[in-house]
Amino acid sequence: MHVNSTTEENEIVTQQKSKLGVRLFFIYLICYAGFVIIGVFKYELLSITVFAGLNLALVYGIGLIVFAVIMGIIYNYYCSKYEDEAEKMDKITEGGSK
Repeated sequence: MHVNSTTEENEIVTQQKSKLGVRLFFIYLICYAGFVIIGVFKYELLSITVFAGLNLALVYGIGLIVFAVIMGIIYNYYCSKYEDEAEKMDKITEGGSK
């Protein structure tokens, strides 16, 4: 649904969305790397019960999945916001040039 309609203005929107996507990717990468590092170097920590009888491995893994969904929602919200702002600016520009 996030498509470009004009070239110059939406190039800016595309850059904004790309920057946001890269930032969110690196945030998730750091969180996932933490899980992998614990699994490689301190694997015994993953067996510790942390919540309602669930061990750290399960809680961390489910947390990563939930976090990815939340980040997807955040990405969609901001992409829609960027596109709406660009559309408003496009209408202002068209209205002013006629």
